[in-house]
Amino acid sequence: MSLNSSTFHDLIDEVQQQIEDILDESDLDLDIENSGGILTLIFANGSQIILSRQEPVKQLWVAARQGGFHFDYDPGNQRWLCSNEQRSLGNRLSALCLDQAGEHIDFPGL
Repeated sequence: MSLNSSTFHDLIDEVQQQIEDILDESDLDLDIENSGGILTLIFANGSQIILSRQEPVKQLWVAARQGGFHFDYDPGNQRWLCSNEQRSLGNRLSALCLDQAGEHIDFPGL
C-alpha cells in the first residue's frame, strides 16, 4: 500500500505523540523536543535519539548513537518496521533507550 501525504503525516504525528506519552509516563530523565516533524529525545548524559519524517520516501528515520534506521509503515501489522531488519519501531526504541540511557522502556504497540 502506498501512503498518500495526508495519511503519512497523520501516522507520523500519531506515533510521535505515542512516543512522547510513553516517555512522559516513564521515570526516564530526558528532554523531549518536537518541532517541524522532528522529535528529539535528549537524555541526561547528552546523547540524543532523533526521529524525523521523510516524506519523499514515506519513511520514519531514526538517528541514534548506534546508527541510522529507516522505518516503513506496515498496514497489515499497523506498525512501523525497520526496512532492513523487519524490527518494529517500539522494539528498536527500547534497545536504543537501554543503550543510551541505561534504562529499559517498553513501547507497547509500536
